[in-house]
Amino acid sequence: MIERIDGYSMENCCELCGRMTGLTRHHLIPKRVHRSESIRAKFTKEVLNQRIAKLCKACHRHVHRTLKERELAVQFHSVELLREHPDIQAFVDWLKDKPDDFSPRLSRRKRK
Repeated sequence: MIERIDGYSMENCCELCGRMTGLTRHHLIPKRVHRSESIRAKFTKEVLNQRIAKLCKACHRHVHRTLKERELAVQFHSVELLREHPDIQAFVDWLKDKPDDFSPRLSRRKRK
């Protein structure tokens, strides 16, 4: 059963910030690393293809600006794990109260 928030179904909400806005598909295990032997040893082919989160453009962009693909695949391969990352958690806490049509400006890349 799909939960509802303020009359809207959860399937239309960003899985990180919960805003009702246009959603994108985020591969929790990036497709570029699917051929890596260490990744194939850790996940089945079905898991590799089914781990997809629905994220708003702002959250999706922030995830990719914060974490490298290998980090996403090895350490942050679920929505729950993404929420635990301090930079992503801070961004989501800041963004979740913004209007659904709010789009943050791009800042400098966060990768190190």
